[in-house]
Amino acid sequence: MFSFMFTLGLMGLTFYRTHLLSALLCLEGMMLSIFMAFSLWVLQMSSDNFSTPPLLLLTLSACEASIGLALLIAIARTHGSDRINTLNLLQC
Repeated sequence: MFSFMFTLGLMGLTFYRTHLLSALLCLEGMMLSIFMAFSLWVLQMSSDNFSTPPLLLLTLSACEASIGLALLIAIARTHGSDRINTLNLLQC
């Protein structure tokens, strides 16, 4: 089930690339599926020593989301839109 969720997010990221916000949402869906699979694996191991890696992954995912939203706001302010096709990343 988690591999299906990850594949669905990857397909959304690959085929539906019109807006930067949709790409960021697909990345977040992929990170959430990895987090849930990793948490389930830790529960199956039934050890208390492995409880911090899923929390570390969730923390890094939250940091990635905040950086992505900050970039989205900066791009929307400078270019007026979040459409990926209108962005030329080679120009300053």
